[in-house]
Amino acid sequence: MPDGPRYDDDFYAWTKYQAKVLRDMRIRDNRFDREHVAEEIEDLGKSYRDAVRSQVRRILEHLLKLAHSPATDPRADWMTSIAEARDSLKDQLTPTLRHDIETMLERLYQDARHRAEIALERFAETEAARTLPIACPYSLDEIVQDRWYPEAPK
Repeated sequence: MPDGPRYDDDFYAWTKYQAKVLRDMRIRDNRFDREHVAEEIEDLGKSYRDAVRSQVRRILEHLLKLAHSPATDPRADWMTSIAEARDSLKDQLTPTLRHDIETMLERLYQDARHRAEIALERFAETEAARTLPIACPYSLDEIVQDRWYPEAPK
């Protein structure tokens, strides 16, 4: 069994590790394009990471709208979007990516907050947009928890 993260256990960590191993290899046959292959493997991992970050942003945006918008009609659509993103995360969130999200959560929240603010203002919900918290009010466990949604504004 090779050292390092296992492909089936943590794909993102595996891609980073395999790229490093490829770069460190001493190969006599110069026809093998080691650097570009390593770069492609790394890019695959980054795409995977970016997809996870995108789903977290999507969840955060819709959690904010659920918690702050007085609108009733779009609530079911926001909840459906959250459920779909959570389902996707179940398949993609490895321990390494979970750590990445924990590290990046505040930045991801700021992106999602901005999107939620734009959407609320677009529908003349300026007061709701003003009530969006500056710092992320949700833990990663809440973000990924099935069937958890914030209460609607009163």
